[in-house]
Amino acid sequence: MHKKVICLMGPTASGKTSTALFLADHLPLHIISVDSALIYKGMDIGTAKPDKTTLERYPHALVDIINPLERYSAAQFRLDATREIEYAFSEGKIPLLVGGTFLYFQTLLEGISPIPQTPDAILNELQQTLDTHGSDYLHQELEKVDPESAKRLNPNDSQRIMRALSVYRASGQTLTHFWSLPKKEALPYPALKLALSNSDVTWRNALIAERYKEMIEMGLVAEVETLMKTYPELNLDYPSMRAVGYRQIYEHLLGDHTLDEAVELAIIATRQYAKRQRTWLRREENLTTIEVAGNDYKGEALAKVSAFLQEDV
Repeated sequence: MHKKVICLMGPTASGKTSTALFLADHLPLHIISVDSALIYKGMDIGTAKPDKTTLERYPHALVDIINPLERYSAAQFRLDATREIEYAFSEGKIPLLVGGTFLYFQTLLEGISPIPQTPDAILNELQQTLDTHGSDYLHQELEKVDPESAKRLNPNDSQRIMRALSVYRASGQTLTHFWSLPKKEALPYPALKLALSNSDVTWRNALIAERYKEMIEMGLVAEVETLMKTYPELNLDYPSMRAVGYRQIYEHLLGDHTLDEAVELAIIATRQYAKRQRTWLRREENLTTIEVAGNDYKGEALAKVSAFLQEDV
């Protein structure tokens, strides 16, 4: 068997998980999650994590691997995903990487940019600035030295803003500069990049709203309450609590919003996140796109994957 990799990507609520399970019913797959929220233990409802029964029948690697206080990088994902890919090959299976964290896909497929390490002293100084002045202030500082990174990053994404500033302060070069340099160690196997796309805006927006309201009914508020009690030091500086849909409930529990307001804000944030994902996909090269609306998209995905696996590459 030729060693090949399947990448199933798409915006949030596009049907990636159900398609992955359908493919697993027809092919000997090893499913590897490519999702920066599914990595967290105890964050199940708001991440649309497959339930326990599903995970027992269709095991997913890189799900529930750290607690919400731990941090996880794209570089660490690359190491973990590469290990899982090699494991799949050793078991005679086909690696299926499925998710919507496109930075993880990029790091795995193209390799890592040679970004220098940042001294702790610089990170500590930036953390103090964040605590004193807030994320917006740091974002404005980043705009002065690296406008491209500032444009790409959400002003509330304090961790990535600090990362970009720390690289500049440590090296005198911008993060944008390092991203432009040749990558190291691209994935050495042929990969099919398959993307699910829903062009029906009305249906897409309604689906996102319906799905989030279902999460509330399933107990998302109680889930966040449990996280706050289990990890008292948890706050919005941790990437886990900045996950779409969690931040708004966390703020609701602090008294910043009513529940109805939090739900509406979360739906808006999810739609904005999906829009950023679609923008990323439009820039992606060598991408095979499947339209979800009004289409047997799972069958089409299986046909395209099967054809790719039969190619003599």
